[in-house]
Amino acid sequence: MARIAGVNIPTNKRVQISLRYIYGIGPKNAVEICGKLGIPEDRRVNQLTDEEILRIRELIDREYRVEGDLRREVAMNIKRLMDMACYRGLRHRRGLPVRGQRTHTNARTRKGKAVAIAGKKKVTK
Repeated sequence: MARIAGVNIPTNKRVQISLRYIYGIGPKNAVEICGKLGIPEDRRVNQLTDEEILRIRELIDREYRVEGDLRREVAMNIKRLMDMACYRGLRHRRGLPVRGQRTHTNARTRKGKAVAIAGKKKVTK
């Protein structure tokens, strides 16, 4: 397996697909990287030369924010919102949806598993 940006990328897949295993590189960035370096889109990682892998590594280090740096930046942005105590920061702090979604029903992913209320009984007719 080739190791790029601290991630072991699969060798039997195409380069554009394998680059997506790196946090911060999606489909668009993967195509852009291959285009800048002149790597054909049908080339597989195990067909790359050591020089091409080195060029990919250098390009990603130079021009893209990936893995730990990106995760740290996202965490710092959320922490900044929470420290400011703005609306979005309060929603993050309370573990509720941040972008205006409804919470009366749904929002289970953000709020966690539903908890039954003790003492509340179903009304029978």
